[in-house]
Amino acid sequence: MSPPLANSAQARGAAYLLQPITDLRTAEKTGPMVITRGKGVRVWDDQGRDFIETMAGLWCASLGFENERLVGAATAQLRKLPYYHAFSAKANEPLIELAERLVRMAPVPMSKVFFANSGSEANDSAVKMIWYYNNAMGRPKKKKIISRIKGYHGVTVASGSLTGLPNYHRAFDLPIAGILHTDCPHYYRFGKPGESEEQFASRCAESLEALILKEGPDTIAAFFAEPVMGAGGAIPPPRTYFDKIQPILQKYDILFVADEVICGFGRTGNMWGSQTYDLKPDIITCAKALSSAYLPISAVMVNDRVFQPMADQSHEIGMFSHGFTYSGHPVPAAVAVETLKIYEETNILDHVRRIGPHMQEGLRRRFANHHLVGEVRGVGMVAAVELVKNKETKEPFDAKEKIGARLVKCCEAQGLICRALVDTIAFSPPLVITETETDEMLDRFAGALDDLSNQLRRDRISIVVG
Repeated sequence: MSPPLANSAQARGAAYLLQPITDLRTAEKTGPMVITRGKGVRVWDDQGRDFIETMAGLWCASLGFENERLVGAATAQLRKLPYYHAFSAKANEPLIELAERLVRMAPVPMSKVFFANSGSEANDSAVKMIWYYNNAMGRPKKKKIISRIKGYHGVTVASGSLTGLPNYHRAFDLPIAGILHTDCPHYYRFGKPGESEEQFASRCAESLEALILKEGPDTIAAFFAEPVMGAGGAIPPPRTYFDKIQPILQKYDILFVADEVICGFGRTGNMWGSQTYDLKPDIITCAKALSSAYLPISAVMVNDRVFQPMADQSHEIGMFSHGFTYSGHPVPAAVAVETLKIYEETNILDHVRRIGPHMQEGLRRRFANHHLVGEVRGVGMVAAVELVKNKETKEPFDAKEKIGARLVKCCEAQGLICRALVDTIAFSPPLVITETETDEMLDRFAGALDDLSNQLRRDRISIVVG
């Protein structure tokens, strides 16, 4: 646990926080870890301790925690036009430039861009657009949406329903009607004995088609998928998976939504995860690294197939009645434009293509054979280390033992801020991390794994070493 807050004023203020993705009762007793400053890939807490941020915050601070160009872009725009909306055909200069850049750099032809403030809002907006589109097409029954078990698409009512993780549904009365979930494409966990990755991918595709036929193709509107699954465990797709999924969607006239909230802007070694896996989506959602997380902004890109019926419908009704007060806020838009310029000018993809393999090789070489590790997986600069009780059988630890959470605390003691996805530790550091910093991150993680091993032996928690 983090130490109590040293500053009593901070301690009193923290008592008023209702924090996201947190055990609220435990947080009420222990107080939060207070982060006070950041520089490069590191942050410091109010005790003066430094940490390497292995998750770039929440998969998002791609350019690290001190980029002066982004600070300057925000400051300049605040002085020029600190706010304006995009309702009723209004726009601002950064918003126009950002939309043009996104369409120009899209992995497949796109027509228009809608702006929101988070990945959750982007995916929620995409759901509404899909329903609107099918109404415009005269298909009022074609409204069901399929996502995947362990997929993560956000926490609003619609996007939280798309998310295929039980804890995001429990006690929230989710998912809502019309949201379906198909198989999780995690070969390590769900592949059958003797089944190749390609055979497993075929089985996943056959299961998807069976679900579509069971529900009725005329009722299925769209399929949502992350190129690499994020919060569900940093899971790359098995070989040939999307090659087999996409023809099924085309066969039954089902829109394909690529959730690029985590994968977009270089994380997988290409500008888009869709390029890494040759995806041809009709709709793309993005956020996070769009502004390197310096200010909240997200986007929904739609192709012309989707846009034209929506435009006709809005003309008939009188307006497209969807949007947010901060849709297209000029200050986050200006920061996002500057972020995209930095990616281009610094050749960020070349850097990722050099550092990514170094990180992946280091994780596999150092931890794949560790007695606590079942699988090391990843692509580009997103990776995961999955902990198991038994390497041979892949048996997980009992959830009550909270092994992932315990390892996170060991990581903090070693100077790492990590995130446990149950008993999987994800790695998604700022894209600007160097080889030396990557090696230091892995050294600290090795120390944390050793600390956890010692704890488990002390607590007499059984582990099958093999």
